[in-house]
Parts: sequence; structure tokens; C-alpha cells
Amino acid sequence: MTLLDLARSPRPIPLALTAGDLVGLGLVVALVALLVTAAVRLLRQRRGRAPGPPVPSEEIERELEREAGVPEGRLPEPPPAPAAAPAPAPAAAEEEEARKKEEYRRKKEAERAEKERRRLAREEEERRAREEEDRRAREAEEARRREEEERRRRVEAEAGRTLAAGLEKTRTGFVARLQGLFGSRGPVDESTLAELEEILFTADIGVKTATALLEGARERVRRRELEDPDKLKAALREEIARIVSVPGARDLSEDLAASGARPWVVMVVGVNGSGKTTTIGKLAAKLRAGGHSVLLGAGDTFRAAAGEQLEIWAERVGAPIVRGKDGSDPASVCFDTVRRGVEEKVDVVLLDTAGRLHTKLPLMEELKKVQRVVGKALPGAPHLVLLVLDATNGQNAIAQARQFHEALGVGGIVLTKLDGTAKGGVVIGICDELAIPVRYVGVGEKVADLRAFDAREFVDALFE
Repeated sequence: MTLLDLARSPRPIPLALTAGDLVGLGLVVALVALLVTAAVRLLRQRRGRAPGPPVPSEEIERELEREAGVPEGRLPEPPPAPAAAPAPAPAAAEEEEARKKEEYRRKKEAERAEKERRRLAREEEERRAREEEDRRAREAEEARRREEEERRRRVEAEAGRTLAAGLEKTRTGFVARLQGLFGSRGPVDESTLAELEEILFTADIGVKTATALLEGARERVRRRELEDPDKLKAALREEIARIVSVPGARDLSEDLAASGARPWVVMVVGVNGSGKTTTIGKLAAKLRAGGHSVLLGAGDTFRAAAGEQLEIWAERVGAPIVRGKDGSDPASVCFDTVRRGVEEKVDVVLLDTAGRLHTKLPLMEELKKVQRVVGKALPGAPHLVLLVLDATNGQNAIAQARQFHEALGVGGIVLTKLDGTAKGGVVIGICDELAIPVRYVGVGEKVADLRAFDAREFVDALFE
């Protein structure tokens, strides 16, 4: 019987399936289901599946009510409000508020105390700094005073000679002869005047000055004003005092007090051998003893010994010095000195200069150049040209003063070595012929022997 016959046969064919057959058939069915499911999902991913209609909100609410156990048509009750915390008792609230206020007060008090502590610490630190600064300033001032006192003591220890002692040789010269003339008891007559003429013309006071003194005395004798020698002596003494009392004869410290120029620049000139460098050193010592700051300029570069000598004086008096190379340009050294004086704000600048013979024209031209250059370093400088003359040169000193004055405009004269000559009468001739004030006279080697010139003291010492 074929399968076709079996299909056509009305009788059922009994299926005899074992347990193993059933298991295998189940696995096949499961596998086919999985394959169909996978195919469906893949087909949906490729083609995309249109979303279904949205679920009505009423159904969502009914579903939620069913899940919550609420019958349909009844709204759910709102959740109960959380129970409010019990209000604190009034006393506890006040205590809490008071505690917070106390904590805040203590915090602010601590901050205030900390600020006060820091302020006090800062003030204490500043006070200590001021005290330390004041202490250092006092120590510096005390040191300066001790130095000045020591310098002043050294100057005083070198007590100089009196002007009278310095003029001793001059008094034994023409003044002694005048004293002998005045000592006669007879009346003043023509013979007396002739003797006076001889004394005056040999006294190194200069022809012009001697002539003026003699003619004045002769005229007064003619008018019978000078009938005896004592009156003649008093008249000569009065006339000499008038001649030497040239305005401007004052100490450098008086110049500083009268002028506001700082630094006060003094250009010191004079021929070699006149005592120019030594005079500068003594002037520096006097100014330093008076509390003034001084700067020295070694402008005499043509003479090596001058620079070395000035360095010794600078160290001795405690003053700085500007020195160039030997043979260098004097004007350049003086320019540098004045500029340094301006920068360091010193009181006085003392400039040494070349001092070859005054008959050499190049010397005068060189000094004029120095004067111009110094004026460029500080407008108005030099404020004083100080000429140093050797009194032993007599009338030749008057010729030197005239040439220096014509070239530079000399403002003052220092007459040195007055103690070593009988030609002290040159002071009278210089003041009379040139009207240049004599500011200082040197009567010895010590610092104190450089004396500020006083006309009345000079005349008194001359006729003592």
C-alpha cells in the first residue's frame, strides 16, 4: 500500500509515537518558533513598524486605580500632609536666641581684640624703629660734634701769634724810624717833613701812597693843624687806618652767611712760592672748624708737589679732594671739582691753580680759561678770586696784584710771610693803589697764624 492509498483510505492509521519521538517533535516545534520570531523581528527592523494608536489617558488612570485598589469612578485621596513639628516652647526659643546672640558677640569681641592686638604690635614696631633711627641720628651727630670739637681743639692748640708779634720786623723798620721822628720835642717844620719823606719813600708802601701821605701832612702843617710831632703821628695813623679800611675785608665765613650760593667757589691764584697751597689748607681748616663742608681741587697740575701738599692738607683737615694726573688740563680738574661740589652739596669749594711767574703771559691766559670753565660748571662761579701775595716781595707784590687784578678781577688778597719781613707797609700800598681788600694776613706757620685782616687791629699793631 502506498502513501496515496493510505490517504484515500477511510480508516485512520494508528500512530504509534514513543516518548523519544515526542521530545524530538517538541524540540523541532520550538526551533521553528524561534526562527519565525527572529524573522519577524528582523523584518520589523528593516521595514519599520508603524506605531500603534496611543493608549487613552482614561485607560491609564483606570489601570492605575486597579493597581492601587481604588474602585472605578472614585478619585484617589491625596496623601496626608506631613505632621508639623511641634512649636518650641517660648522659654526655649528665647534661650536659643540669647545663645546665638552671645556667640555672635563673643565672635565680634574676639575679632576686635585681634585687630587691637595687631594695631598695638604694629605701633610698637614702628616706635622701636623710630627710636632706633633717632638713636643712630644722635650717635652720628655726637660723632660729628666730637670730630668738630677735636678739630677745633687742634686748631686752638696751635695758638697762633698775635698780629703785633707778626709785625715786629716791620715795626723795627720804617715804623721805628717814624717813632724816632715823632719822639722829638721840637715843633714840626720843613726839616721834619723832609725826614718824613725819606722814611715813607723807603718803606715799600709805594711811591703813590708815600706821596699822598706826605702831601696831606704838609698841607695840614701849612694850616698849622699839626704843630707838634704827636699830632703829626696821630694824623698819619688816622690816614693809614682810612687807607687800609677797604670795604669787603671780611672772613670767608661772613661771605657764606651773606650769600645763598652753594657751593661758594673760591679760585685761589698767585705765583709759585707765595704760599698759595698752604693758604688753601689753612683756609680749609678754619672753615671745617666752623662747621662748613669743604671740597679741595688740585688745579696746579704743572707742579706735582702742589698736588701732594694739598692731599696732605685734605687728610689733615678731613676734607675730600679732586686731583687729576700730573700735567693734565687744570681747567678740567677745576670743572670736575665744582661739579662734584654741586652734586654733593658742599658749602665751599677751594680751587688751587697754576702759579708760574706772573710775567709769563700764558699763565694769565690759562687762569682766564680756568675762570671761564668754572663758570660753565656752575653759573656765577667763581664767586671770589683770592690772590695770595708774598709780603717779602715788597713793592713787587703791588705789581703782581695789579696784573692779576686786570686779568681776573681779584676780590681779595692774602698777604703771607708778614712775620718774616720788614716790608709790612706793602699792605698800605696795595689798599691805596688797587682798592682791593686784604682779607687775611699770614704771621706764622700754624693754622691760627692765618689771621682775618682787621684794619684797626693792623694799625694798632703797627704803631704799638
